[in-house]
Amino acid sequence: MTNNYKQALDNKIFEIISKASQELNLESYVIGGFVRDYLLQRDLKKDIDIVTIGSGIDLALKVSELLSNKPKVQVFKNYGTAMIRYKEIDIEFVGARKESYVAHSRNPIVENGTLEDDQNRRDFTINALAFSLNKNNYGDLVDSFQGLTDLQNKIIKTPLNPDITYSDDPLRMMRAIRFSTQLNFIIETESLNAIERNKERINIISGERIVDELNKILETSKPSIGFLHLYKTGLLDIILPELTALNNVEEIEGHTHKNNFYHTLEVVDNICPNTDDVWLRWAALLHDIGKAPTKRFNKKLGWTFHGHEFLGGKMVKKIFQRLHLPLNQKMKFVQKMVIMSSRPIVLAEDIVTDSAVRRLVFDAGEDVDNLMTLCEADITTKNPAKFKKYHSNFDVVRKKITEVEERDHVRNFQPPISGEEIMELFDLKPSRDIGVLKEAVKEAILEGEIPNEYQAAYDFVLKRAEKLGLKKVT
Repeated sequence: MTNNYKQALDNKIFEIISKASQELNLESYVIGGFVRDYLLQRDLKKDIDIVTIGSGIDLALKVSELLSNKPKVQVFKNYGTAMIRYKEIDIEFVGARKESYVAHSRNPIVENGTLEDDQNRRDFTINALAFSLNKNNYGDLVDSFQGLTDLQNKIIKTPLNPDITYSDDPLRMMRAIRFSTQLNFIIETESLNAIERNKERINIISGERIVDELNKILETSKPSIGFLHLYKTGLLDIILPELTALNNVEEIEGHTHKNNFYHTLEVVDNICPNTDDVWLRWAALLHDIGKAPTKRFNKKLGWTFHGHEFLGGKMVKKIFQRLHLPLNQKMKFVQKMVIMSSRPIVLAEDIVTDSAVRRLVFDAGEDVDNLMTLCEADITTKNPAKFKKYHSNFDVVRKKITEVEERDHVRNFQPPISGEEIMELFDLKPSRDIGVLKEAVKEAILEGEIPNEYQAAYDFVLKRAEKLGLKKVT
């Protein structure tokens, strides 16, 4: 295999960086994700890392000077780095460095170093590969740790002793698992064992950084690979103990229940071909978390999980708070999906009535399609007849949703007659009677007693008002 990859450097920016390096008498290299993804023939990243033997800030300033549009240089003096945006590509410049760490922090003590020192500090051998931007060997691959071999063998391996690599920066444990999931690579056995040995070190990492890696795992085509690694190394029990609590199958009087942990991972994998929405994937991950604390054994019924959806919704908020996930509409969406996660399943088990479908659409609103996607992913039975029956029933439910929505317009329902109009009709001030009448109209529409139309609602209000002793003002 060739050792020169000039063809990878066909973007004009590399020539300009090379020229700037010559003018400053610096060595410079492209390193990390760009090199890895080029060699894997993956879509190239929208950011490029440049390492130079000298000042990364000086090199960035010189590159900006040579570019016709003179882009702004963002300088991060504390880290000795600088960034330029060039045609939607973020280019980060850093001086080659050596790093050392203290136990309580993932922020290193930094010294100037050689290219090999800089490759040493990289997380994995496949991310330590570099292309030269120097005139005498432009495009040459610099591979100090057999990263190309690991790339070809699909192995995640640290350049140095994995215990040191992971203890120094524990986020690298999450990154190892994330890369393994994204690339379908195997984590080297010693490296995997080192993650288990150093798992407690994850406690010094902020929730935001952990969530960033969790999201990237959830965004892969088969997130279960990552979550199984997180589970087997002990990281998941620290990060999401609510999930690992589901991996507990009990037997009483010959009655067992399914393993809800492995079921959950199957649901997450099932939903991935049908949605790229990471928050719907979060809902799949958390949809059964209320089952561990609500699990009870009843001699007549066997194992029950009464109210697990409602409790699960409450647990979602606590998890989002603890991990510093967004406490906004995204959290409310995940809560809503978890709370409603059994509704379409129950519906699909019975005769699908119009009123039940109207209530489902009314409660789910704009999220009804997402809810159906989640519930279809929740079908993990290995019985072919049951699998076919459930999916067939869900097709009926989806068809009914379309029919009901076209006819009754209950998605994002607004009552055909407003509270203000009711007040005018009966010369009322704000009172309980207005709420009673509005609720009665809603129930009548959802039950199919009246169509979702103004005149029908108006006539219904007049009749119901009589029962409350209210008279229309003439």
